[in-house]
Amino acid sequence: MKRSSTLFLKAAVIFIGIPVLALCIFLLPQIVNEANEVAEKGSDLAYVVYGIVTVMYITVIPFYFALYQSFTLLSYIDRNQAFSELSVRALKKIKNCALTISGFYVIVLPFVYILAEVDDAPGLILVGMVMVFAPLVIAVFAAVLQRLLKEAIDIKSENDLIV
Repeated sequence: MKRSSTLFLKAAVIFIGIPVLALCIFLLPQIVNEANEVAEKGSDLAYVVYGIVTVMYITVIPFYFALYQSFTLLSYIDRNQAFSELSVRALKKIKNCALTISGFYVIVLPFVYILAEVDDAPGLILVGMVMVFAPLVIAVFAAVLQRLLKEAIDIKSENDLIV
């Protein structure tokens, strides 16, 4: 693969992380402030919002770890180490991070349901489901790539032994 294409992919990985960082710095604190105002009025709904925002902050950690692993995987490709055990480990870590994110959002789905019932917004549940299934799709894709890469490495090592 040409160095320019991996450079483009590295830039894409960086640009994927910027909106999430902006969300954590600007939008989520505003949601917490609104929840604080609701809590002062005596509503228990604020604690549901606290739970959702807490999970959103927690899932940022595996998200950025997966982005870092993607960046290192692209670095392995640059160094012609794409078919190595290091790449398999990076894909495994990406898969585990995606499964972790999906698991956290499965835990938060009941809170989203409560919020959707109170606000009478059934579309909110669909947004919650997207937050579960999007990382799940990434995890499946990473698992397939991990398995294919492992098989390619095994075939390559067999061929090296035959010659």
